Amino acid sequence: MKGPARNVVNTALTKASNHAALRRPFTPDPPSPKDAAMAEDTPSAAIEIRDLVKEYSAQGDAPPKLALKGVSFDVPEGGIFGLLGPNGAGKSTLINIMAGLVMKTSGTVRIWGHDIDRDHRNAKLNIGIVPQEIVFDPFFTPFEVLENQSGMYGVTKALRRSEALLRAVHLWDKRDAYSRSLSGGMKRRLLIAKAMVHSPPVLVLDEPTAGVDVELRRQLWELVSELNAEGVTVVLTTHYLEEAEQLCDRIAIINHGELIANQTTKEMVGMAREKIVRITVDKDLAGPPMEKAFVKAEVMDPRTLEITYDRDASSAGQVLALVQQHGYAIEDVTTREADLEDVFVQLTSQGRA
Repeated sequence: MKGPARNVVNTALTKASNHAALRRPFTPDPPSPKDAAMAEDTPSAAIEIRDLVKEYSAQGDAPPKLALKGVSFDVPEGGIFGLLGPNGAGKSTLINIMAGLVMKTSGTVRIWGHDIDRDHRNAKLNIGIVPQEIVFDPFFTPFEVLENQSGMYGVTKALRRSEALLRAVHLWDKRDAYSRSLSGGMKRRLLIAKAMVHSPPVLVLDEPTAGVDVELRRQLWELVSELNAEGVTVVLTTHYLEEAEQLCDRIAIINHGELIANQTTKEMVGMAREKIVRITVDKDLAGPPMEKAFVKAEVMDPRTLEITYDRDASSAGQVLALVQQHGYAIEDVTTREADLEDVFVQLTSQGRA
């Protein structure tokens, strides 16, 4: 059986305080003959999505809305996968379909080899969703939140790992406090622990750092990286593109319900055609020099010029030579390589054109 084996856990191990506790599985009910037959079909990816379509019905005078238009991609097992897109692109719809909160119109979704329609029980057992919103009873303690969530997944009391999970997310000292009294960062960590009570091999984080401070973002990403190191496949949506570039092994971009890119992070960053050079000259600039080779030229201060050019059509040396032809001597030069944000803007702008 691919992935973490679902063996009975020795309850003494639940007192462990390391992050490996987040990956310890529990034993579900024995599979039916049909489920057992499906289990023999070893999944080639953690999540497989094929020709996924979602159309929302017309509301009042508004026409039907096609939120997903035949999206197909795989999420490789064991990595951190970035799912990016502008607001309204269809990311949340896709996540809600995987979570069983939205019914798809057509297409197939398999989670850890289990079809969400034909084998929805095992599909749900193999995925944990961390929503953007804070969703737990504020009058429950963190320990009670995890105990209740474990019960909803059918985890028997002997196999629950609430203590180990709280220790892993550094909330054991807050186990008896009302959840409403936790800080924003603590609440986010509790959501991750809540999503892991049934030991899913796939964890989906929907905008986990939206509206949080820099230190909290760093703590959350450390926790996510540790989970991934323990074998959890992570799917991440975020509007902080620098985070996606640093964390993700592979990135898919959705725009207007369509998949417009799906590549390794390195390959995607390499797609950027534009490059920026910042030039300091020997005298005050009369204005930005205009050349066909420049995509954009801006005066940043009286003697500093920033030029964007197409690296496939020109070189930095050619750009400098053109500036010198305007009567300026070059005193300093710095360049900035393209990053994921440049590619994202380029691809999604094409979709708006």
